[in-house]
Amino acid sequence: MPLRFLPLLLLALPLAEIGMFIWVGGHIGVGWTLLLVVASVVVGLALLKRQTLSTLRRARAEARAGRMPEREIVHGALIALAGVLLVIPGFLSDIAGLLLFLPPVRDLIWRGLRSRVVVRSSGFRAPEPQRGPEIIELPAADFERRDLGDPRSPWRGPEDGSGMTRH
Repeated sequence: MPLRFLPLLLLALPLAEIGMFIWVGGHIGVGWTLLLVVASVVVGLALLKRQTLSTLRRARAEARAGRMPEREIVHGALIALAGVLLVIPGFLSDIAGLLLFLPPVRDLIWRGLRSRVVVRSSGFRAPEPQRGPEIIELPAADFERRDLGDPRSPWRGPEDGSGMTRH
C-alpha cells in the first residue's frame, strides 16, 4: 500500500472501530460489549505469552542447527503486532490480532514478504555443538603437581586437620 494512503487509514480505522462498537453494543448491549473488549485483552495477553515462548524455542533450535531463524524472527514480530492489536480496544483490531496468532496466517504473510525482506545479522554465528568437558592443556612450566598429603593442598579434608571438606 502506498504511503500516501496512510493518513486516510489512520483516520478511517478509529471511525470504523467506533462504528463497530455502536453496532455490537446495539445488538448485545453495552455491558456485554465492554466485557468482550476486556476479554479480548486477557486472551491476547495469554496468547502472546504462549506463542512468544514457543517461537523463541523454535528460533533457538534453528540457531543451534546453524541456520538463521528468519521465519521465526518474522513470526515473532507478527506475534508482537498481534499482541498490540489485541490490547488496543476495538473489534476490528481484535479480529486482525487474532488472525495474526494463527500460524497459517503468519506463514502466508511470511511467504508474501520473503522475497521483499532480508533478515540480516551482523555477526550471527551458530553456537558450537556441545562436545563434552573442556580440556585446557598447559605447558609444564605453568603448573606443578602436589601430593594430596601436601599441607598446602586445597584438597585436604577435615580428617587431615585442614578444616576443609572434600566433595
